[in-house]
Amino acid sequence: MRSVIRSSVRPRADGHHRVLWVLAQCLPFAIAVLVVVIELTPLHVMYTGPLLTATPALAAVTMGPRGTIAAAAFALVISVITATYNQAWQNQQVYTNLLALTLVSAASITTSSAARTRSENELNQIRRIAVVAQEVLLRPVPARIGPLHAGSMYVAAETGAQIGGDLYEAVQTRFGVRLIIGDVRGKGLPAVRAAAAVLGAFREAAHYQENLVDVMEHCAAALERERLSPGVDPDARVEGFVTALVAQVPQEPVVEIVNRGHPSPLVLHRGRAEALTPGCPLPPLGLDELLPEPSEGKAESYPFVRGDRLLLHTDGVIEARDSDGEFFALPDAFEAVRGNAPGEFLDELHQALTRHSSGCLADDIAMVIIERVD
Repeated sequence: MRSVIRSSVRPRADGHHRVLWVLAQCLPFAIAVLVVVIELTPLHVMYTGPLLTATPALAAVTMGPRGTIAAAAFALVISVITATYNQAWQNQQVYTNLLALTLVSAASITTSSAARTRSENELNQIRRIAVVAQEVLLRPVPARIGPLHAGSMYVAAETGAQIGGDLYEAVQTRFGVRLIIGDVRGKGLPAVRAAAAVLGAFREAAHYQENLVDVMEHCAAALERERLSPGVDPDARVEGFVTALVAQVPQEPVVEIVNRGHPSPLVLHRGRAEALTPGCPLPPLGLDELLPEPSEGKAESYPFVRGDRLLLHTDGVIEARDSDGEFFALPDAFEAVRGNAPGEFLDELHQALTRHSSGCLADDIAMVIIERVD
């Protein structure tokens, strides 16, 4: 299993917070422009050069090292231009101001660089902790399990240390190999708690529930208990539904699937990819109230013979877009990839996805692939 958490040190902001952040970044340059206006127009009644020291100082607070360097250079150029325009080089205050501006610029650049390095180190440490936590939750799928070769991959695209709610597992039981893949609505700790509840329920029920539908119901009950537990944010209760799919591969050449609002898996048979769309769609776990009357659903059976491959995935895969806004054509990529072992297959599929999205994933992705070999 691969875990990659990409992030940026730029703070996330929306709405008026984004506007305030942009204004804060513009303020250092606005001060420099104000000095130009005063010094090069009839408004010039006193030397305003000392105001330029605020430009690199403020830039160090709101920008990174590059922005601070640009602001410092801008302020120094303006200081020289205004002094030349006003023929003020004979004034000792001009030289004093240039010295002060140079010292403040150097200090601001040094401070900004140190702050950036410290923030990146702290964020990298938090990211490493998040990766470990994610890998504890998402155990690697065994390379060989029952009559199957298998592989799994998880790639997180969330900024910072937010852990996503993607989940998967594969276990060998007396009923055959059973798998689950799911995606929790939301991010962070509530999503992790919901994912852990569903995974824990699956790992238990998969071994003693004969009916695959009962396994899914066990997961749904665990999620409901988690949502109603003390301390859970009411908003998280509303948003914390889970799309989930459980599959079973018995000794017979079939695969049985129960799908609760999850993207349809793809089966590759003789080089052709086909989506296993449920005949009776059901809502995700946690949204049973949307049904007019209770429905337990049923497991649907599909042919799955030796040499066939089944790809389970989350919606982050099919919702990846290119620069033109086109979605990733997963069936075409599934057919085109020629990796031999499941791990190699997922590597090549991930590379195709990365090329399509130019490395910019909008959502976490999880993939599990199984190949029938016996």
